[in-house]
Amino acid sequence: MASDAVKITKGQPAYFEKVAESGNVARRAFCRECGTPLFASSSGRAEFLGVRAASLDDPGWFRPEANVWAASAQPWDHLDPGIPKFERGRPRAKQAG
Repeated sequence: MASDAVKITKGQPAYFEKVAESGNVARRAFCRECGTPLFASSSGRAEFLGVRAASLDDPGWFRPEANVWAASAQPWDHLDPGIPKFERGRPRAKQAG
């Protein structure tokens, strides 16, 4: 999702940051009360925020657009062949000009 489209309406999440394989800082947000994962972001694409489907009140409306970091998927995790798959992160769109 666009980072500026997400609004936290109650409480503040806790964060864990780690330098990723890309060299960017991967930031994970989770509930301070129960530890439920909420969001993921990267300093390399700060304009986007990954929202964990399980954190939604009704995750049934969510439809995945891509599988990213598929190279680290477990053998038993059958990825939907009908959506794009990226072995690592999703490639950036080329800038005009």
